[in-house]
Amino acid sequence: MESTASQIGLLLVNTLAGFYMFIVVLRFLLQAVRADFHNPISQFIVKATSPVLVPIRKVMPGFGGYDIAALVLLFILECIAISVSIALVGWPISVSNIAVWALLGGAGLFLKLYFWGVLIMIIASWIAPQSYNPALLLLRQIIDPVMEPIRKRMPDMGGLDLSPMAIMLVIMVLEIIMKNIAISTGAPGFIIGL
Repeated sequence: MESTASQIGLLLVNTLAGFYMFIVVLRFLLQAVRADFHNPISQFIVKATSPVLVPIRKVMPGFGGYDIAALVLLFILECIAISVSIALVGWPISVSNIAVWALLGGAGLFLKLYFWGVLIMIIASWIAPQSYNPALLLLRQIIDPVMEPIRKRMPDMGGLDLSPMAIMLVIMVLEIIMKNIAISTGAPGFIIGL
């Protein structure tokens, strides 16, 4: 049974590390989709991640227009968060398992971002379809490149766009597969992203 202090520690690690890892995922996606970096939210993301990413970029340059340093940073942060969480609980640390869990957790963060992003876009299309809110504009820039190929393959439903449901279904299937892989490797229940 976990003590109160270890539960509080896990909460703090998961909240703080999870928030920063989410920002790192957004930083990677902003560059991958060539999002508007003049957007105030983009500016915040760049300022929050640059102090850590700039030194990593000196060792790991980008490749094919993708910010590899952001992925490396995400992996490192996930490994640190898992290690600290395991130490708080008092379990033995296995480096090979932590690496696998960190990869799964990082991939899970991308899936969660797209799942919730698609859900927000669906709700926003009902409430404020032509909104110029900076958060919605940025989210649209990140989500649309994934939705567009699926929209083109979906049959015409008379103006009803079913591509968000297809994307959400694929994401849920991938999450089930990843969770089963994590369980088979003995992953604890506090990995950020899973």
